[in-house]
Amino acid sequence: MRKILAFLFGLILGLVTGGIFALLLTPQPGPEIQQQIRGEVGRLIDEGRNAADARRNELEQQLESFKQGRPITLQGGDAA
Repeated sequence: MRKILAFLFGLILGLVTGGIFALLLTPQPGPEIQQQIRGEVGRLIDEGRNAADARRNELEQQLESFKQGRPITLQGGDAA
Protein backbone atom coordinates (compact mmCIF):
# COMPACT_ATOMS: atom_id res chain seq x y z
CA MET A 1 0.00 0.00 0.00
CA ARG A 2 2.86 2.32 0.82
CA LYS A 3 4.42 1.84 -2.62
CA ILE A 4 1.13 2.69 -4.32
CA LEU A 5 0.74 5.89 -2.32
CA ALA A 6 4.34 6.88 -3.07
CA PHE A 7 3.77 6.22 -6.76
CA LEU A 8 0.56 8.27 -6.82
CA PHE A 9 2.24 11.12 -4.95
CA GLY A 10 5.12 11.10 -7.44
CA LEU A 11 2.71 10.96 -10.36
CA ILE A 12 0.68 13.92 -9.09
CA LEU A 13 3.81 15.90 -8.28
CA GLY A 14 5.19 15.20 -11.76
CA LEU A 15 1.95 16.27 -13.43
CA VAL A 16 1.81 19.52 -11.47
CA THR A 17 5.48 20.26 -12.11
CA GLY A 18 5.14 19.50 -15.83
CA GLY A 19 2.07 21.70 -16.11
CA ILE A 20 3.80 24.60 -14.40
CA PHE A 21 6.86 24.33 -16.64
CA ALA A 22 4.69 24.06 -19.74
CA LEU A 23 2.83 27.24 -18.81
CA LEU A 24 6.01 29.14 -17.94
CA LEU A 25 8.00 28.11 -21.02
CA THR A 26 5.34 28.41 -23.70
CA PRO A 27 6.15 31.03 -26.35
CA GLN A 28 2.52 32.16 -26.84
CA PRO A 29 0.22 34.23 -24.64
CA GLY A 30 -2.65 32.56 -22.78
CA PRO A 31 -5.55 33.58 -25.06
CA GLU A 32 -3.77 32.19 -28.13
CA ILE A 33 -3.13 28.88 -26.42
CA GLN A 34 -6.75 28.69 -25.28
CA GLN A 35 -7.93 29.34 -28.82
CA GLN A 36 -5.63 26.63 -30.19
CA ILE A 37 -6.80 24.15 -27.56
CA ARG A 38 -10.45 24.94 -28.28
CA GLY A 39 -9.86 24.48 -32.00
CA GLU A 40 -8.11 21.15 -31.50
CA VAL A 41 -10.77 19.88 -29.09
CA GLY A 42 -13.49 20.93 -31.54
CA ARG A 43 -11.71 19.12 -34.35
CA LEU A 44 -11.38 15.97 -32.23
CA ILE A 45 -15.06 16.10 -31.28
CA ASP A 46 -16.08 16.46 -34.93
CA GLU A 47 -13.80 13.58 -35.89
CA GLY A 48 -15.32 11.42 -33.15
CA ARG A 49 -18.85 12.25 -34.27
CA ASN A 50 -17.99 11.40 -37.87
CA ALA A 51 -16.48 8.08 -36.81
CA ALA A 52 -19.53 7.30 -34.65
CA ASP A 53 -21.89 8.13 -37.52
CA ALA A 54 -19.92 5.94 -39.93
CA ARG A 55 -19.95 3.04 -37.46
CA ARG A 56 -23.68 3.50 -36.79
CA ASN A 57 -24.42 3.37 -40.53
CA GLU A 58 -22.30 0.24 -40.89
CA LEU A 59 -24.09 -1.46 -38.00
CA GLU A 60 -27.50 -0.48 -39.37
CA GLN A 61 -26.59 -2.03 -42.73
CA GLN A 62 -25.45 -5.21 -40.99
CA LEU A 63 -28.68 -5.34 -38.98
CA GLU A 64 -30.76 -4.92 -42.11
CA SER A 65 -28.81 -7.71 -43.83
CA PHE A 66 -29.33 -9.92 -40.80
CA LYS A 67 -33.08 -9.24 -40.79
CA GLN A 68 -33.31 -10.19 -44.48
CA GLY A 69 -31.33 -13.39 -43.96
CA ARG A 70 -28.36 -12.31 -46.05
CA PRO A 71 -24.80 -13.02 -44.95
CA ILE A 72 -23.31 -10.18 -42.96
CA THR A 73 -20.19 -8.64 -44.46
CA LEU A 74 -17.72 -7.49 -41.84
CA GLN A 75 -15.45 -4.53 -42.41
CA GLY A 76 -12.46 -3.17 -40.56
CA GLY A 77 -11.01 -6.52 -39.47
CA ASP A 78 -13.99 -7.60 -37.35
CA ALA A 79 -14.17 -11.34 -36.81
CA ALA A 80 -17.40 -13.30 -36.90
